[in-house]
Amino acid sequence: MTRPLLSTQQIAPSALKTIASFYPDVVQKVAETVQKEKVVIVGMAQNPFVKKARKALDDAKVPYTYLEYGSYFSQWKQRLAIKLWSGWPTFPQVFLKGQLIGGCTDLQALLAKGDVKL
Repeated sequence: MTRPLLSTQQIAPSALKTIASFYPDVVQKVAETVQKEKVVIVGMAQNPFVKKARKALDDAKVPYTYLEYGSYFSQWKQRLAIKLWSGWPTFPQVFLKGQLIGGCTDLQALLAKGDVKL
C-alpha cells in the first residue's frame, strides 16, 4: 500500500516553486550520494538510533557513507527537506544500493537475516 501523495495539479505554481527551492543543495547531495554509494546512512548528531545503526554496520564490517545534518536544535530545516524528499519520517534513513530500507530497526533486521549483500 502506498501512501497518498498530493498531486502536483493540486499545488499552486507558487507553492511548487517554494517546494523546489527548499534546500535543493541538501537534497541533491543526499540523492547523489545515495545513487553513488552502496550503503548510506543519513542522520543527525545525538540521535541514539543513528549511533545504533552505524554501530550495527561497523560490527558487521559493512562499509558505508554517513551524512550528518545537525542535531536536535540545528539544521532541522535541512532534515525536513530530506524527509520530504524521501518520504521517511525519522532518522536515520538507511539506503542500500540506492533503495531506502528504513531506519535503524529495519537495518538491524536485515543484518540479522544476512540480507545485506553488497
